[in-house]
Amino acid sequence: MSSNNGDRLHQSGGASLDPNNQVSGWFVRFLNIVERLGNLLPHPITLFAIFCAAVVVISGIAGYFELSVVDPRPEGAAGRSSDGMIHVVSLMNAEGLRMIVSNLVTNFTGFTPLGTVLVALLGVGIAERSGLLSAAMRSLVMGTSKRLVTLTIVFAGIVSNTAAELGYVVLIPMAAMIFHSLGRHPLAGLAAAFAGVSGGYSANLLLGTVDPLLSGITEAAAQMIDPDYTVGPEANWYFMFASTFIITFLGAFVTEKIVEPKLGKYDPSQAANDLGEAKMEQISAIEKRGLKAAGIAILVMSVLLALTVVPEGAPLRDPKTGLVSGSPFLKGIVAFIFICFAVPGLVYGRIVGTMKRDIDVINAMSHSMSSMGMYIVLVFFASQFVAFFTWTNLGSVFAVAGADALQAIGLTGPLVFVVFIAMCGFINLMLGSASAQWAVTAPVFVPMLMLVGYAPETIQAAYRIGDSVTNLITPMMSYFGLILAVASQYNKNLGIGTLIATMLPYTIVFFIGWTSFFFIWVFGFGLPVGPGSATYYTP
Repeated sequence: MSSNNGDRLHQSGGASLDPNNQVSGWFVRFLNIVERLGNLLPHPITLFAIFCAAVVVISGIAGYFELSVVDPRPEGAAGRSSDGMIHVVSLMNAEGLRMIVSNLVTNFTGFTPLGTVLVALLGVGIAERSGLLSAAMRSLVMGTSKRLVTLTIVFAGIVSNTAAELGYVVLIPMAAMIFHSLGRHPLAGLAAAFAGVSGGYSANLLLGTVDPLLSGITEAAAQMIDPDYTVGPEANWYFMFASTFIITFLGAFVTEKIVEPKLGKYDPSQAANDLGEAKMEQISAIEKRGLKAAGIAILVMSVLLALTVVPEGAPLRDPKTGLVSGSPFLKGIVAFIFICFAVPGLVYGRIVGTMKRDIDVINAMSHSMSSMGMYIVLVFFASQFVAFFTWTNLGSVFAVAGADALQAIGLTGPLVFVVFIAMCGFINLMLGSASAQWAVTAPVFVPMLMLVGYAPETIQAAYRIGDSVTNLITPMMSYFGLILAVASQYNKNLGIGTLIATMLPYTIVFFIGWTSFFFIWVFGFGLPVGPGSATYYTP
């Protein structure tokens, strides 16, 4: 599975960086090193299998030497041992073998992100296969004024993350074509769309499949410290909603003030083939009718949903407290993601003729599930790794040791997130899978930062920044080859290094701007990153 469907699996670029670009020599060498290191890494699925074996071996060694740390949780806390210590539990013995064999299936089927992502994608599949998402994206981009075209393309790229791979396959080539038709450099249009789709990967106006995917991993990691802690898919919605507009303006600024002037006037002789007149498929009359009908369906669903949540005593509020926080609405948000994609997709499909019979709907959902084969295999091994890490207490031991180290050097204030975001961005250069990276790092860093006082929801929001901003400059990103192929149509001599050099300003500006916005939002104004999400963790 790639960046569509809420995740991005690692795929090697398999090529050396082109030194004939405008990046300074040291940066080219750095990127060559990153690519070589990335190529040395096995596939994420293989990586998790190796991690599982490594956890078993390390737990055996640590258990033999009776490694332990002081449990920071208060007396009487759930899971706290009687001697106040956290001991490493060995899996390299008969008891460990029985535990592994007995729980192999339930580790997989009980892995929270698995079911939530699959359910959400059933709805997304209907909306995508009906043509609704493609038509909506084309209508948004092609219906905008020339003055706002850059802003609109970046914005469309960000919101396209709810539309599977549509941003990569449809929007990026379309953006290059639109810029070319306007007499602007087509690579600037490509860069603007790429910045929105990939650099703004985690930001969005709506909850998408990446939200339950990450929140499930975060919840499992948080429960190493607090067994009752829950993290919902909506945990980062406020911050990511606002981030959509920040990334839109930053992306448009970089495109128009840095990238496009640097590219200069486009020379058609650079194209691999004669491009002729740029032609884009316009929205047909029947597609317009379908979009209007889908819009009405969304409006009706929004009203009905509001009636079940907004009024006092509404059925989807928490029956005990009467609040929205902790309510069935938030706990069942994935069901509403499914409905809010499926119903408008079905309505649109009926109008335009892509969803005539029930078999068309079934095929759409089946197609969506068939694209998830690699993700399901990844989840099998990732779920075993997370379970092993939890059973052995290695995650808790590393977290306590790391928290002690942070306290020893005095790095417990908000500035710890600058280091954390930068580290996540660096790891993302070589391991370009959102779920794979978070499944590896969350069991260590979520408990560690909880122990120095920060809530899992805030930690996850910071991770999502680091995971997004370096997508633009890593050949390990699964769609990087596709972007390079599209770009080569407009510049036949373009190499990987040139493309990365073009995208580097976005990474730098996004890192500085988005991280600054995170600090202003969380620590300046003290705003929650999502509904009911705390900033600080109190045991």
